[in-house]
Amino acid sequence: MIQAFWFQKKYAHWSWGGLVVLITSIWMQVQMSVALNTWNGRFYDLLQNALTYKTSPAQGFKLFYDQLVSLKYVLSGFNPQYSLSFLEIAFPYIALAIFTNWFTRIYGFKWRESLTFFYVDQWRVVKKEVEGASQRIQEDCNRWARIIESLGLQFVRALMTLIAFIPILWGFSDKIGIPYLQTVDGSLVWVSLLASIGGIAISWVVGWHLPGLEYNNQRVEAAFRKDLVLAEDDKKNYAQPNTLASLFVGIKLNYYRLYLHYGYFDFWATSYDLFMTIVPFLLMGPSIFSGLITLGVLFQVSNAFSMVHGGFSLFLNNWTTITELRSIWKRLHEFEQNILEYI
Repeated sequence: MIQAFWFQKKYAHWSWGGLVVLITSIWMQVQMSVALNTWNGRFYDLLQNALTYKTSPAQGFKLFYDQLVSLKYVLSGFNPQYSLSFLEIAFPYIALAIFTNWFTRIYGFKWRESLTFFYVDQWRVVKKEVEGASQRIQEDCNRWARIIESLGLQFVRALMTLIAFIPILWGFSDKIGIPYLQTVDGSLVWVSLLASIGGIAISWVVGWHLPGLEYNNQRVEAAFRKDLVLAEDDKKNYAQPNTLASLFVGIKLNYYRLYLHYGYFDFWATSYDLFMTIVPFLLMGPSIFSGLITLGVLFQVSNAFSMVHGGFSLFLNNWTTITELRSIWKRLHEFEQNILEYI
């Protein structure tokens, strides 16, 4: 699964060169997110002070307009005298996001291509038939590449986000309004990290049975599909109603068990995500009422906390996808072992 793409000369320019392109593009996006976080501080501070412009609303609206759609920074040749507006951040971010997503899809497909023909070359020389070979080569290679495409992009982005936002969140930690946490350097970062570790640990326990059920799903689905495929050439001996009904019962029972366990997991994951949105406000609330921070700083902290926590919680937020990936890895690893056994 790794050797086919990363250690074949034919695909080296894609695996390694493409990775450099993706990292560069994602890093530029993250820097724009940092700029947007700074913009949040200015914008919400302006809203907090809006009443100071009640005698000169035109001046206030001009500042409001400049924060949103002004092009002064770009048209002045990136003069630091002017601040970036939302528009000047948003357009480059959108363009980079489109390019990154397009290139990631190409990158994932190249991984699938390398994996598919790597397995085909080995499978063609085996002396015995390998059970489920067609499904492993066609379906599982495709699903492996698509999931790696999604998770890999998220992992690199999460890593870059942590590198960029941890110093920001660390810097705001001295403005926390809770007495005990005021004495802890980087307290906001530590709260985010501990909450994420706790969430992952609980998710591992709650979702313990999911990989095995996903793996069993593919086995019962494969048996059902195989009978239908064989019936395309021989309906007399295959796709008999009783046989299909029996096979489908196995599918139904496994899916019902899977849905039950996903129900437990979804209850935990939804509750966790919902309550984590109020954590930065609980931590920084006393500071805004005591005048230690402004509304803009509060929203900067909330956004930075969300970014850092999201980076730490990558595995928790993608637990169902990771579960599917683990089941695919298990099947492809089993397929590799069967090929080696029969060569």
